[in-house]
Parts: sequence; C-alpha cells; structure tokens
Amino acid sequence: MSQDLNLSTSSHALDEETARAEIYGLLSQLFYAAPSEELLGQLQVAVTEAPDAGAFLEEPWRELVACARSLSHDQVVAEYNRLFGGVGKPEVYLYGSHYLSGFLNEKPLVKLRDDLATLGLGKGEGMSDTEDHVACVFEVMRYLIAGDDVTVANLTQQLGFFSQHVQPWVPHMCQVLLAHPSATFYARLAAFSDAFLSVELQGFDLVA
Repeated sequence: MSQDLNLSTSSHALDEETARAEIYGLLSQLFYAAPSEELLGQLQVAVTEAPDAGAFLEEPWRELVACARSLSHDQVVAEYNRLFGGVGKPEVYLYGSHYLSGFLNEKPLVKLRDDLATLGLGKGEGMSDTEDHVACVFEVMRYLIAGDDVTVANLTQQLGFFSQHVQPWVPHMCQVLLAHPSATFYARLAAFSDAFLSVELQGFDLVA
C-alpha cells in the first residue's frame, strides 16, 4: 500500500476515495503494532503541505509528521509497548468493547462479529487480537472503500459500519490517548485520527 497520502479536498471522487482508503490503512498499521523502521521512515519524509491550502487535516498531519521526525524508531517502539503492551492491563485500551461496555469481549464484540459475518468478512489467520481492536475496524473501513466487491465495498456499507462500530467509541479512545502523560507520538496520531474521523462524519452526514 502506498503511504503517499493526498490530504486535499480533491475534486476527483476517485482520488478522494483512494486517499480515504490509504489513511484508514495507515492508521490501521500504526495502531496494530509499533511501526517498522521502513514505515516510520516513510512517515518522517512525508509531504506535509496539502495541495489545497488550509485543508482541515493539514495541521494535525503536519504535527504527526513533525513528531515522527523528532523521535527515533526505538523511542516510538518503546512508547507503543508502554501504552498498549505489557503483561496484564494496558495503560490505554485499543478495543471497542472496553469503551462501549467497560469490559472486554462483551456484547459490542458479538454485534461486530455478526455484522462482519453479514459482510462476508472475518478475522485473518494469525490475528491474535479480537475484531474490535481499532486497527481491525480501520482495516474494515479501508476494505469497504477500496474493496473489489461492490456489493460490500460501497458507501451504504461504509456509513453503516462507521455509525455502528467506529464513531461510537474511537473518538473517545483518541481523547484518552491525547490526555495520557506518556503519549507523544501516539498523542499526535490520536489527534490526526480524531480530525480525520470528524471529516468522515461530516461527509457521511451529507449523504445520509
């Protein structure tokens, strides 16, 4: 997947959809695991000027890239492990059930699995995390935008999945990360994610 993100409000629908899918894909990668040296390197050299001056995502994107440039790979890996890893309770949860019910593996996860089954989707082999991990729901959104099966990958399915499984909890998770004293890179990632999701919500409101 290309990481050359077009953050402008493009007049070309295809370019706009490609950019949306790529952003979801990048967010999924960065939340699923600490970035590889290659991925962090791509982020560090990413273009920060949006083609359209004043684009809403330009500033949070610039801050994310600047933060990536200020940190070493080891520092970003250590931050990821400190926030989300370790034995027992993590400092910040990345699972929807925690934010929606207060517990892991609860009814929100069951509902998500049912909806994924309806879409013909499921957890990939070798995936140890449950489907309500933020990386998983972002990856589903990427597929619903860029997938080849138009009976599944279409605007109606995007709106339904976003309304049911993204908007109700991911912005809350982003705010938790923003407020966490140990979050540096992931605070900036959370800020960009929250801004991106607000753009998504506005776009869906226009077509709902």
